[in-house]
Amino acid sequence: MATLTGSELLARALVSQGMDTLFYLMGGPMLETESACIKLGARAVDTRHEQAASMMAHAYSRLTRRPGVCMGCSGPGTTNLVTGVANAFVDAAPLIAVGGSSPRVYLEMEAFQEIDQVAVMRPITKWATRILDARRIPELVAMAFRQATTGRPGPVYLDLPGDILGEAVDESAVTFPARWRPAPRAQGDPAAIAEAVALLARAERPLIVGGSGAWWSDAASAFQAFVEATGIPFYTTPISRGTVPEDHELAFLNARAKAFGEADVLLAVGTRFNYVLQFGRVPRFAADLKVIQIDVDPGELGHNRAPDVPIVGDARAVLEQLAAQARGRIERGRYHGWVTKLRTLDTEKAAEMDRQMSTDQVPIHPLRLCKEVRDFLRRDAILVVDGQEILNFGRQSIPTFVPGHRLNSGPFGCMGVGLPFGIGAKVARPDAQVLVLHGDGSYGLNAMEIDTAVRHRIPVVVVISNNGGWTADPQGTKPGRNLGYTRYDKVAQDFGAHGEFVEKPHEIRPALERAWASGKPAVVNVVTDFKARAQTIRFSAYTT
Repeated sequence: MATLTGSELLARALVSQGMDTLFYLMGGPMLETESACIKLGARAVDTRHEQAASMMAHAYSRLTRRPGVCMGCSGPGTTNLVTGVANAFVDAAPLIAVGGSSPRVYLEMEAFQEIDQVAVMRPITKWATRILDARRIPELVAMAFRQATTGRPGPVYLDLPGDILGEAVDESAVTFPARWRPAPRAQGDPAAIAEAVALLARAERPLIVGGSGAWWSDAASAFQAFVEATGIPFYTTPISRGTVPEDHELAFLNARAKAFGEADVLLAVGTRFNYVLQFGRVPRFAADLKVIQIDVDPGELGHNRAPDVPIVGDARAVLEQLAAQARGRIERGRYHGWVTKLRTLDTEKAAEMDRQMSTDQVPIHPLRLCKEVRDFLRRDAILVVDGQEILNFGRQSIPTFVPGHRLNSGPFGCMGVGLPFGIGAKVARPDAQVLVLHGDGSYGLNAMEIDTAVRHRIPVVVVISNNGGWTADPQGTKPGRNLGYTRYDKVAQDFGAHGEFVEKPHEIRPALERAWASGKPAVVNVVTDFKARAQTIRFSAYTT
């Protein structure tokens, strides 16, 4: 039998578990593994910073529903992965992070780049371990894929000491586990299903809110079918937008606050009662609200808000059960008054939004930029939004129509994800139109990844709302806010990307068209009004 090194075993194990793309930054002791992955046919996207590699892997996982894989060298190479891994952890996204580390034989001796990387990663992963025997590499890689995708998804971390990677092993001494396959979908308790439908049948103002659990369980069709069978209005959290097309007759994006505040029964599907939903509490929701909560993770039921009907199960399986139970028990027109009220408010606010988005003011208002982006995008485009003001303006004004095709900073509020997310999304879906709507501050955090896009010929279009600083500053009093109006378009051109500079509203659409037609990575740098502040909840409210 042949002799394999730990590096070769690691590459073979990753590929055997389904890895077809690797996001990484080269360095010891991972060089041989990276080379072996390429020889085995994996696409290898080398980045300018490990943080971007982990973010790209995160976006790749969100588009494919399979764990993205990122890799860093020892010491700072691995700690540079941390922000992206933490973001995936809070976002509940499956991710396999692999870090090289100092040789096992020198542990606790202050070896080169020695740090306890497992201890660093453990609080921000579902599972983290150090491999101490090369023969166990395939087994533990398979375990990593299982941990990342079982129950509530999340990132895992594998630590590979340099001497383990260099260890020579007889192939006959190694077993490669079969590729991990998810277990059958867990259904909800029939009694709880019946109780939930009975509660909805008595409701006057019910509401459905879908979270990322609906995406991970591939529940979009079941979600829409239940919405249409019952006639109940719905909303989704930022991560799960597009689960049902947002121009659906029961989608009332502009009436969200009213719907949340007046609902009498809430069906929460695969979403957490975190700050995004203001913990499910007053004043975001009515004091007498009844809650039906569906989650694949039993530990999430009752977190921050006690449900009246808790249901443990896979989102898709439970929605199918609810739909079957609701037949003949909930008539579609039952909530006509509630739906009419929300539709009327939504129409009024949409008209006001359209007026604001049509302004020809100079400097350009961010809402006018959002309008031009909205009108330019294909219906099935993948939109990534990252920043402060532009994130909130974009959230309010640009709809999503396809499941999984909206990515943003997520519940961790992680700025800098935009361009890496866009690259990861375009790698996962090369035929899709991928556009990143960035703030200038957030773009600067990973701006060098435009070089990655150019080198790997990944034609993502980046549109920057450049208001000259980190956030709006109508009074000119924010410390450390100013960044100047950097010509990011010229910087991009120096790397070989397409660049456009825009100062007037009528110039936006032609610039977008030229950027897309270039077939290259592109940066459209749009000067926007630094006084324009989006309405959003005050940060202090998150702690009260």
